[in-house]
Amino acid sequence: MVQPGICPTQAWEAGGSGSKERRPHAPFAGLSAADNYIPFDMEGILSRACKGRPREFDVDEALAAALRVFWSKGYEGTSLTDLTDAMGITRPSLYAAFGNKEALFRKALDLYEREKLSYIGEALAAPTSRGVAERLLQGALDMQTSECEPRGCLRVISSVSCGAEAESVRADLIARRASSQAALIERMERAKAEGDLPPHTDVHGITNYLLAILQGMSVQAGSGASKAELAEVVRTSLAMWPGK
Repeated sequence: MVQPGICPTQAWEAGGSGSKERRPHAPFAGLSAADNYIPFDMEGILSRACKGRPREFDVDEALAAALRVFWSKGYEGTSLTDLTDAMGITRPSLYAAFGNKEALFRKALDLYEREKLSYIGEALAAPTSRGVAERLLQGALDMQTSECEPRGCLRVISSVSCGAEAESVRADLIARRASSQAALIERMERAKAEGDLPPHTDVHGITNYLLAILQGMSVQAGSGASKAELAEVVRTSLAMWPGK
């Protein structure tokens, strides 16, 4: 029997009867569970090896930093060095936590939509079409001219600057915009059915008009237009709104 504290792989077995010759014992051969004693914490070592080294940075904070870089420079204007410098991590850490640059951008865009475009869902819940337009325009104005955030809209900035090499990113941005447009068309169709909008209203036309105003505000904000100037755009657009 193997003595406690001795690894079974070092066990020796006596030779034939009365023989003093000893030869190595095959590891674990013929040993009971009680004999297979290993004095160190193999299970703990394996567990730690599987988990790997813990990250030395906050993933949420790093993603927020990446969002601000993309928002300021657009997708193609942002380099990996820009990202790693802002996030305070190395390239291997970026790849391990987020994937490549494109995957990181999509995660940043998801965060942007959750936190910065939440006013869109609130606007669609407004009781009238004018209320929808007003909340959309005012929400965009507040967000795009905030002193704490980059100017303009990340969706617009990135979609305008994306070239052929970033076609999949551009396609994703277009799909997201189309989803928002479909939700707005549906809301305006309901407003027309309820008599909020005149019977002759071209719902697709008025929706595209509103989206064009929002996109134009984003471009102007990114070009340095003041909040007062953009507020005038909001007032003028609402004055021309055909609904209640």
